[in-house]
Amino acid sequence: MSTHQYDHGHTVAGWVGFGIATVGAGVAGLGVCTVSGVLIAGGVAIGVVSLLVTWALHLVGWGKGPGLRPRAEWGWRVRDSAAPGGHAECLACRLAGRGRGASEVVPVMPAQRESEPETVAAAGADSVR
Repeated sequence: MSTHQYDHGHTVAGWVGFGIATVGAGVAGLGVCTVSGVLIAGGVAIGVVSLLVTWALHLVGWGKGPGLRPRAEWGWRVRDSAAPGGHAECLACRLAGRGRGASEVVPVMPAQRESEPETVAAAGADSVR
């Protein structure tokens, strides 16, 4: 169990992503110091890889969704129990097609007012095209 008193979000996905991004920043920084476009591009590419690895680890349960987790899941080596269904307010889950629950509002066309009669032209407007 973790010794800290707050859910800081320390996760495997966060630490691995941070480690890879640190290497990418170091490579890009070395490229700036040596004026090497190849090293700068390589550092940026490593940064993109760190985003993808972090995203993949989050989706398989080694990350953390927005908000507080249950206290039993505060340890950084504990998998997220809500990951398979996705987190409702999580951009990473929405990009993967997860986290869209039944509580989400689906946009619907506004209903016709009772005082307005439906005209034949309006009813068949889509089929005329």
